Amino acid sequence: MEQTCYDAFLEYLKSERNYSPRTVESYGTDIKEFAAFCEELNESITWQTVDADIVRAWIVDCLDKGRMKASSVNRKLSAVRTMYHYLVMMGVADKNPARNITGPKRGKALPAFVKEGEMDELLDGQHFPADLAGQRDRLIILMFYDTGMRIAELLGLRDRDIDFSAKSIKVTGKRDKQRIIPFGEELERAMTTYMGLRDQSFEVHDDSFFVGNKGKAVSRSKVERVVKSYLTEVTSIKKKSPHVLRHTFATSMLNHKADLVAIQNLLGHASLRTTEVYTHTSFEELKSVYKDAHPRE
Repeated sequence: MEQTCYDAFLEYLKSERNYSPRTVESYGTDIKEFAAFCEELNESITWQTVDADIVRAWIVDCLDKGRMKASSVNRKLSAVRTMYHYLVMMGVADKNPARNITGPKRGKALPAFVKEGEMDELLDGQHFPADLAGQRDRLIILMFYDTGMRIAELLGLRDRDIDFSAKSIKVTGKRDKQRIIPFGEELERAMTTYMGLRDQSFEVHDDSFFVGNKGKAVSRSKVERVVKSYLTEVTSIKKKSPHVLRHTFATSMLNHKADLVAIQNLLGHASLRTTEVYTHTSFEELKSVYKDAHPRE
C-alpha cells in the first residue's frame, strides 16, 4: 500500500489538524498495523480496494484470543476512519470503508473481589484485638463476607432482626424490600461474642446492632474505615470497601457451585442479569488459579 499516502496523512495531521506529536505517532502506528494486515491478506491490495469486510476482518483479528481490549481496537478503528476521510478528501479513495463500521462494545469492569485465601488469613489470623472494638470490627467484616449484605443494610440492623433459633437475619434493602439471609455457626459465634461484650460495656446503648465506643450507632464512615484498614493488611487490590466484600461473597459462593438464582436472592438483586456479572468474575479467578497451578503453564 502506497507509502506516500501514509506520509501525506501524517503530515496533514500535524500541519492541518494540529495534532500533537504523540497523537500523530499513535495514528501512524495504528495505520501501519492496519496496512500490514491488509497486505497479508492480499499483496496487491491498495487503499482504494479496501472494503468494509476487510475492516471487519481486521477488527476480529485484533480481538482474537483477547489480545487487545475493546477500547484499544476502537482507538485503532478511529485512526483508520480518519485516514480514509483524508484519502476521500484528496481523491485517493472513492469511499470510506470504515465509516459505518461499529467498533466492539466496551465490556463493563469486572467487580473487584478479595481472594478466599486472603479472607481466611484475615479472619483466622491474629489481626483483631479481643476487646469490644476488635470483635465488632471482625464481625463487621465477617458479616459482609458471610451474607453479602450492603453497607446500608448492615447499618440498619437491629437486635430484633436476628433470629438465632432460625439462624437467619432479616435485612431491609433497596426500596424497603426485605429479605431473609441464613447464617452459619461461625457468624453465630461471632455475633454472640460481640453482643456479650457490647451489653457488658453499656447498660444502655443505641437500638442499632452495631455501636461505637459511646454506645451510639456506628457510622457509615467508621464501617468504611474498618473495612479498608483490615483489607489493607491482606490484599493489594486498589479498592477496599464494603461493596468489595459483597462482590467477594458472591464470587466465593459461585466458585463453590452455588446456584445463580440462589445468589440473586441472597444479594437482593431485582434482576438475574445483575447477578450474572459474577459468572465472569468467577471465570477470571478460575483462569488465574489454572495459570498459577497447572504444571504446563
